[in-house]
Amino acid sequence: MKSGRPLLVVASGVNRVNEKLISSMIQDELGKADADFVREQTGFVIGGVAPLWHPQTIVDEDLFLFSTIWAAAGHPKAVFELTPDEMVFK
Repeated sequence: MKSGRPLLVVASGVNRVNEKLISSMIQDELGKADADFVREQTGFVIGGVAPLWHPQTIVDEDLFLFSTIWAAAGHPKAVFELTPDEMVFK
């Protein structure tokens, strides 16, 4: 983001992230994070960022159509199973 704050967007595999819509929602300009920024902000490498415990996260509503989902588990070659509700803190 132009502000420099990290934002995690979790999308269903069949959907594409609508960057213009998200920019409008958060009232900030999005940018793609480079590998150094991702590692610095999350402690993980690109492709291995687990979708939990981030300060600002947007979750695709289509993920709630599934009883279980698979997500990165800290390494690009590791995944774990969870429910959409487990990923979102309400």
